[in-house]
Amino acid sequence: MRAFRFIIATIAAIALVHISGGAMAQAVKQIQLSEKQIENYIASQKEVGAIMQNIQGDKPDPKLQAQLEAVTKKYGFANLAEFDAISENISLLMSCFDPKTKAFSEPKIALQKQIDELKADKTIPEPQKKEMLADLNEQLKTAEPIKFPGNVELIKKYYEKLDSAT
Repeated sequence: MRAFRFIIATIAAIALVHISGGAMAQAVKQIQLSEKQIENYIASQKEVGAIMQNIQGDKPDPKLQAQLEAVTKKYGFANLAEFDAISENISLLMSCFDPKTKAFSEPKIALQKQIDELKADKTIPEPQKKEMLADLNEQLKTAEPIKFPGNVELIKKYYEKLDSAT
């Protein structure tokens, strides 16, 4: 299911925050995105994904962290923290689009839809489902309306490329 790919992408973005030494924020700090940032994010996904597959646990290998830092700089990001912020914002926005209709919903509405879909999904093992539901319910508590409407239009423009990149 595409909706769960966005959940996984969001979890990966949170993992990147842990890797880069940042504290896990209760809510995504929304930033204004540029077209160039989104294009660079899309271009970086193959290399970032390959490195992320090798990361295990909360305390990553310093070599892998250095590789992530180098890859993000290669694609025009100032540092891993900037990449993290952009990744979190893209994941937030992508999770607000219905994968079938491409219709946008504010975060609280989109999260509630994801929770309802997850509850109805019989293919996910119960322990994993319980953990995912806890994460989504926690996100629901702190979800804020989208602050930069222009970001919604950018994500809509690049939706297909972002969807296939994540």
